[in-house]
This record gives sequence, structure tokens and C-alpha cells, in this order.
Amino acid sequence: MKTPRSFNAEAIVLRHRNWGEADRLLSLYTKQRGKIRAVAKGARKLRSRKGGHLQPFTHISLQLARTKGPYLITQVESINAFLPLRGDLHLTGNASYLLELLDRFTYDEEEKNPSIFSLLLNSLSRLAENHDTWLVIRYYEMRLLDYLGFRPQLFHCANCETEIKAENQFFSAVQGGVLCPQCGVGQASARSVSIDEIKYLRHFQRSSYESALRANPQKKTRADVEMLMQFYLTYVLERGLNSPQFLKEINR
Repeated sequence: MKTPRSFNAEAIVLRHRNWGEADRLLSLYTKQRGKIRAVAKGARKLRSRKGGHLQPFTHISLQLARTKGPYLITQVESINAFLPLRGDLHLTGNASYLLELLDRFTYDEEEKNPSIFSLLLNSLSRLAENHDTWLVIRYYEMRLLDYLGFRPQLFHCANCETEIKAENQFFSAVQGGVLCPQCGVGQASARSVSIDEIKYLRHFQRSSYESALRANPQKKTRADVEMLMQFYLTYVLERGLNSPQFLKEINR
């Protein structure tokens, strides 16, 4: 069966850049086809009806036409612009982090994954509704790692496979999870982790969001878990992310 030349889709705008004299090239994560690139003709013109619907983290409904290069956006309407995320630098930075993380992990290969689309959409909604930002971000990270095949091992030693006990351990990004004290000592690639860090990461890994809401770690544990996740994500992605640095700057 031939793919129809024109089709409707639901998407979230990840990023955009100028294209030609008046057009805009967008990276979109769609519910129907995963991550794709698309061009909005004339979107940078002052009278364009499309431009206002194509800002990052806008949830949109659009019609796309297939071309030899990127898709062509023929119609677009906003479903939710998530306006609260645009009026607060802290929320803007965290929403940008959600987009950047997904953008870095995925390619323009049209791999359909409705679970990832729903995770991103729900996480943006939670930020806009003023949920606990730390919790929204950590839950998103753990679920995204699950969906993309990078689930860290938290219940058994990633080296010897013995069950992890209720004591301080080590974490190895190279080996993809927690190491018991016997395996972790002397490992240059491993860092020490507290039992509290492991407890909350496990909670996010195996809980629904509604259950995860019960988590209320202390300030130090929050900071430690965040650093641990950045340590692991930087290794998996083979480079750092821009959004965390932006958030550090505005928090100063």
C-alpha cells in the first residue's frame, strides 16, 4: 500500500531554525510517526498564520505533505501552547530540557512510539500545572530511558548480579547501573551513591506518576539524584546537554 501524499498528525514542536528567505525548518515529535523534520513555508513573514503555532513545546494539529526532502506543513493549529511555560524562565528552562533530551536521543527515522509522545505531552502539562518540577523531570528521565532501551540496573549489581542491599553502593554509567561495594571499589568509572538515591530512582522506575507523587526527598538527596542522572545521561549521549547549564545560570 502506498503512503498517502498528504496526512494529518498530532505533534509537539521540539525546535526550529530559519530556512531560506522566509521559511522555517522544524523538528517535530509526532504521535503517528515519531520524530520528523518539516518545513513551514513563509512562517517568518509578519502576516503568516503559521508562525505563531510553531514555537517550541507547542502541542499542535497539522497537515503534512510528503516531499523528497523534509515534509511540508500545509495546515497547522495549536492544541495547547502551554503559555505558563513561556512566562517563567525556570519553567521555560525545564520545558526546554524535556525537549532537548528527547531530541538528542532520537533521530529523524519515523520510529512510531506513542508512549514517548504521551510522556512528553504529560510532562509538559505537569510543568504548566505547577507540579513539583524536580519530580516531573526525574520521572520523565527514568521513563524515557525505559522506552529507549537504556534502563539502568538498580536492583542487582550490574557486574556480579548479586541483589543490592540497603546500604550505600556505587553507580557505573559504563556498566549501566548500580555496583555492589565489592565490585565498585577501585572502579575509576564508578561513583558512590547513597541508599536514599537508589531508593528514589527505584521508586520512579517502577511506579506510575500518581504513585511517584508520594516521593518527598530531602534537598540534598534531590541534588544528588539530579547529579547522578546527569552523570548517566551524559555518558549515554556521549556529550552534555545545554539546558542544565541554562538552568544553573538562572538559578544564580
